[in-house]
Amino acid sequence: MPEITRFYGIVLKIFLTREHNPPHFHAIYGEHNGIIDIRTLEMIEGDLPSKARSLIKEWGEPNKNELMEMWDTKILKKLEPLK
Repeated sequence: MPEITRFYGIVLKIFLTREHNPPHFHAIYGEHNGIIDIRTLEMIEGDLPSKARSLIKEWGEPNKNELMEMWDTKILKKLEPLK
C-alpha cells in the first residue's frame, strides 16, 4: 500500500488498485491502525488513539479534494504533511 504522507509518527497510506467502498485511506500509528472515510474523516474501523484521530482530521480537511481525486482517478501523489 503506497504511502501518501507521514507526520507526528502517523503514516497514511491508500490502496488504489481495487475498488472497495467507502472511499478511505489507512492510518498507522505505532501498533495502532485505522481506516478513515475520506468524505467524513471519521475512523470506520480500527483502534487509533483520539489524539491521532484529531491530527488526521486536521490534516484531512484541506486535503479531502485531493484524496477523492486520487480515489477516483487511481493516480497516486504524495501530499504535504501536517505542520
